[in-house]
Amino acid sequence: MVETLVDALLPSIVTVSLGFAAGMHKDFTAEQSLVLNRMVMLYALPMAVFAGLMGMSREALFANLPLLFWLFLALVGGYFAVFGISRYLFRRSRGAAALQALAIASPAVSFVGISVLETLYGDHCTLTIAVCGFLMNLIQIPFTLIMLASDTQDEAVQSTGNWVTLWKSNLRHAVKEPVVWLPLTGFLFVLAGFHVSAPIRDSVAMLGSVTGGVALFSSGIILNAQKIHLDLPAAVNVLAKNFVFPAMIGLGMLVAGTEASIRSVSVIALAIPTGSTVIILAVHYGIVEREMATSMFLSTFLSLFSMAVFILWIG
Repeated sequence: MVETLVDALLPSIVTVSLGFAAGMHKDFTAEQSLVLNRMVMLYALPMAVFAGLMGMSREALFANLPLLFWLFLALVGGYFAVFGISRYLFRRSRGAAALQALAIASPAVSFVGISVLETLYGDHCTLTIAVCGFLMNLIQIPFTLIMLASDTQDEAVQSTGNWVTLWKSNLRHAVKEPVVWLPLTGFLFVLAGFHVSAPIRDSVAMLGSVTGGVALFSSGIILNAQKIHLDLPAAVNVLAKNFVFPAMIGLGMLVAGTEASIRSVSVIALAIPTGSTVIILAVHYGIVEREMATSMFLSTFLSLFSMAVFILWIG
């Protein structure tokens, strides 16, 4: 078990640390890390997910419908539950509440999952990575952008008509992103029973193979650029993200009698730490930057312990 934990988690920690060190030595700037992230989101990650889906059968997709249900419940239901609590119970601004929801209910599956989940589950994790990326980019991030815009623009932009326009604009933008439409194309191909030959899949997957390493390295650079300060909101974010959120979904699946293999990959995916998207958006809009940077920093390094707990729990 110890060897499994080290194989799954240590590469991620080391790669983030190397990125952090590169930032400290001024080898890369925060602006350059955004270029690396752009390469991952526009090319590497969509290619990796598409190639993985093309190796899946239609029967395998239908057999994993419970997985799709639980991931939707966790990522969409969990996101809006956290947003509602943060906004209406703790009276945070729309932008801050949306970022907090993203920090807690949006694990970096698209980045860390490539290394961690493939180590633990091999090719069986492809569907999990694809669904998580799809839900995050089609629902979580557009809603977060709308909330951030409502905090930073004047009252005219917050009127009913402009809210609708803003939502449509962000949704259209999300659908045009390769990380959304290419996995969706892969889903449709699988449903139609269409298969791509192995040489073509391998050609597409070559660029996708760098996804995890480049994304984690970039995250380390971003972390170095932000000042870390632990306060109550950041501590709540980290504890909720690393422990409470995946534990609640795991218990729900256990009570519902969900198949062990589906429960296993779902819980580990949700236990993956917070992604760098929260820092990028927080810095861009000038809202709770330090809280989001601290949340991601601590969530990443605490994950070596928290994910070990969940791996031991689910066997």
